[in-house]
Amino acid sequence: MADAPALAALAVIQGDITTVQADAIVNAANSALAGGGGVDGAIHAAAGPTVLEQCRVLIDQEGPCATGSAVVTSAGNLPAKWIIHTVGPIWEQHEPVDNASLLAKCYMSSLDAAADIGATSIGFSAISTGVYGFPKELAAPIAVSTIATWLENNLGHTTLQHVSLVCFDDDNYRLIREAVDNLNDLN
Repeated sequence: MADAPALAALAVIQGDITTVQADAIVNAANSALAGGGGVDGAIHAAAGPTVLEQCRVLIDQEGPCATGSAVVTSAGNLPAKWIIHTVGPIWEQHEPVDNASLLAKCYMSSLDAAADIGATSIGFSAISTGVYGFPKELAAPIAVSTIATWLENNLGHTTLQHVSLVCFDDDNYRLIREAVDNLNDLN
């Protein structure tokens, strides 16, 4: 169960992840880190070609990224310093319990990556809830509880002090807000 300082470090905002003022933003990437549709395409378009080139180098060196893993590049033309690319689960390819575990792993590995690079703030997009088909109403509580637990376990032991969940649409914003409120009600 998350404590008050962990929840205080967590914010929910509605907006465009490409304009977020944070040290790092999280991209819901594909395993080839090749850009694509939705938030992935928007981040790559706004960041510019430098980021795609860095992604190609990572793929050449390490191969495709596994679901739940996270890698870091510069943020190119974005206001952030870094982009943390994480590969979310495709809903139809896994059992629901595996999807939940893999989604939680995306958030954990992204937070770990942010801590490793010394980020003080991070902005998350809603991982896997677009073309990957993860139901938003199931993804929201997983995202919120995973982040809150990570913060509870790591605040005071990491440079990371502020996490934003950046929701592009009204539906995700409402669901994430409800998940935070539900977690607050438990404390």
